[in-house]
Amino acid sequence: MAILEQPPILNVSMPVVIRPARKEDVPRLEWYGQFAHFRNLFQRAYRDQQLGIRLMLVADCNGFPIGHVFILFMDDEAENRQAYLYSLRVMEMFHAQGIGTRLMLEAEAQIAARGYHEVSIAASKTNHAARRLYERLGYKVFTDDTGEWSYTDHLGKVRHVKEPCWLLHKTVTVR
Repeated sequence: MAILEQPPILNVSMPVVIRPARKEDVPRLEWYGQFAHFRNLFQRAYRDQQLGIRLMLVADCNGFPIGHVFILFMDDEAENRQAYLYSLRVMEMFHAQGIGTRLMLEAEAQIAARGYHEVSIAASKTNHAARRLYERLGYKVFTDDTGEWSYTDHLGKVRHVKEPCWLLHKTVTVR
């Protein structure tokens, strides 16, 4: 049998650390241009993290963010403290390795440690894997949403998004 018919399998193990984003992570979140259109959103989220309004968690592999989840902390006048998770993303080559789960669990721990107990997240109605993950972690669908929003991309163009989604909710406690 020629070597080209059956290439040898090489398993590579690399450490992944879940940590808050640092300034140098912000441009790297674009993943070599794949998400450059979100540049302004990433920069705003980082500014908000410095103000304590948001927290950006990254899955760091050898100094590069291969995954992330952002947390928006919301308070209203009625002392209703809720957190909203969004932008959960893991590089495709690292899917099904538990990184998304670890990001979610760390996000929940951070939320509970700050005294928030209610957390929600949206899952696109076409992203069945995301919904399965959230439900496996104890989230329950409480409604659906049109998923309509807009943002200004890195070129100054306003982009409109329409992505119908399920909204899921969970109560978290300090572990």
